[in-house]
Amino acid sequence: MDQIHIKNLEVYAHHGVFPEENALGQRFVISASLFTDTWAAGQTDELSHSIHYGEVSQRMKRYMETHTHKLLERVAQGLAEDLLETYPLLQKVRLELKKPWAPVGLPLETVSVEIERGWHTAYIALGSNLGDKEGYLNLAVQELRETRGCQVEAVSSYLRTEPYGYVEQDEFLNGCLRLRTWLPPLQLLSRLHEIEQKANRVREIHWGPRTLDLDIIFYDKEIIDLPELTVPHRDMQRRDFVLFPLEEIAPWARHPVFGKTVSELAGELREAKKMERVESE
Repeated sequence: MDQIHIKNLEVYAHHGVFPEENALGQRFVISASLFTDTWAAGQTDELSHSIHYGEVSQRMKRYMETHTHKLLERVAQGLAEDLLETYPLLQKVRLELKKPWAPVGLPLETVSVEIERGWHTAYIALGSNLGDKEGYLNLAVQELRETRGCQVEAVSSYLRTEPYGYVEQDEFLNGCLRLRTWLPPLQLLSRLHEIEQKANRVREIHWGPRTLDLDIIFYDKEIIDLPELTVPHRDMQRRDFVLFPLEEIAPWARHPVFGKTVSELAGELREAKKMERVESE
């Protein structure tokens, strides 16, 4: 991806652990790499097709001067989030925040924090089989729309499906949505759990009834295997209530493990179900 660089922008601001740093202030030096597609700007010579580095510089200066944080890490995080939220053409930003006058009582040139933050694409499965099912799914969509760092780009139609695993329960209403987000996977998962709690989700029976179930199906092309999170979602290739709504909004999305598109996986599942019906007859 193309990059626009801003190097060593000097700002006087009030950040630091010690009270005197917040009161007196000190010099900070910022370098930023702005990741964006410059093709249209290169073809048209129009600034509206690119990111105005002068405006970005002024915005970084203004953020530094109007906020006060203790840690460089917090300053860098807040600055990155502000830039990503402000400039639609900005896909990713790499920031280095230097502190030349760090009060450590030793002769050093500078200390710095460097971070990289950007937008990601996640696909979220929605499910409910208690109470106002459609209302709970709509609640999840709206909550994500109102979550800072999240942009809902597409929502599938809702599909009625039979329960999976624990079958002695009411039918489900399921759907999927495409999310643009700068939240990392575990932070996104935490936000989904908060939304489930807002819907009074109770976890008593594995695969049991629930007011709202939210799962990360894909996160970019990442493969994540942690105790609290597995992506791509395990067993999704055998779940029609995941694949069929997902196919509606992302037929071309490719499973990073199997190497097959969602449309291919959905087609295979339809054939398998057809064979099951034939054999049962």
